[in-house]
Amino acid sequence: MTATPTPTPRVPTTRSADAGPAALPGVFGAIPAAMVADPEEEHPVTAAVPRRPGRWYWRDVIAGLDPVADAAEIHRITAAYEFPWDYQRSLELALYRTFCVPSVSAVLAEAGEFRDRPQQRYDDTALLMAELVEHGVDTPRGREALRVINRQHARYEITNDDMLYVLSTFIYEPLEWIDSVGWRRLHPHERLAAFHFYRAVGQRMNISDIPEDLGEFRRWRDDYEAREFCYDPHNEAIGTYTLELMCAWYPAWTRPAVRKVVLSLVDDEMIRAFGFRAPSPTLRRLGSAALRARSAAVRWMPVRRVALGTEGTENRTYPGYPVGYRPADLGACPIQPRGTRAGGCPVAHGR
Repeated sequence: MTATPTPTPRVPTTRSADAGPAALPGVFGAIPAAMVADPEEEHPVTAAVPRRPGRWYWRDVIAGLDPVADAAEIHRITAAYEFPWDYQRSLELALYRTFCVPSVSAVLAEAGEFRDRPQQRYDDTALLMAELVEHGVDTPRGREALRVINRQHARYEITNDDMLYVLSTFIYEPLEWIDSVGWRRLHPHERLAAFHFYRAVGQRMNISDIPEDLGEFRRWRDDYEAREFCYDPHNEAIGTYTLELMCAWYPAWTRPAVRKVVLSLVDDEMIRAFGFRAPSPTLRRLGSAALRARSAAVRWMPVRRVALGTEGTENRTYPGYPVGYRPADLGACPIQPRGTRAGGCPVAHGR
């Protein structure tokens, strides 16, 4: 539910064949040339869009790709061209959903980051996932993003089931959101590509026992929620910090309404796990109607020709990184702390 911030000047990331890649500035030091991606080389499928594509252009492109071999590219088109706003909103809810598991919220409460630096942790999480979607898991930026993610998780005792559940929310929450209130239904290749893309992410995070089938994984997720969702004070605390963060993105006078809108999108199981007061049925119907009205308008908009919702080395969305970043700069404990960062890692290392 982020508000659109004031754009900051864009740092060019294109490079000429003669000059070669150029290093860019970053928050904690210069970004090496090897970490500066060229979109045209990295994504030839989206590099040459017809001048006047039809409204179903990207769906037809996706239909001609292989949902397994081309999973990363299909998922990138879906998330950054067809449904960028929907993907960002649904991934916010996916992250919020994980806080309904006491063992997950207890780890976050122990770290204290969502209490002390909620915007920074939100930014880092969103940017790390955007890196994987934009660049894939086997590119220099994708591999570095995965190293950051794995390093953060390794500092805590997290069960494989909890890791597997968090992975599942990144698959199913967006799929269900888009099929419910998106401007069109998803193509079967888009559903399979999301599964195979995040399955590849999970494998590189050393998550074991990842189901091999989309439906099997969904059944596993439902069983996990039935078993693990319950009220816990840690759930309520982390859920409240995050809800306050979402409200803070908007002017103060609108925040009571924003809170109601956010809670109208949260299902009854999550409401009970957080210990929040349930919204009225009327508010839920209004929230759903507003989303459907937005999608009806989007259906008539021109085809998106430029990716939205996935940032590269430049950053125009997240205020914590106004001049640029590399994946190693992200997280509570950057992989390569550089000269301007003082105070050491904020996460306790006693374990």
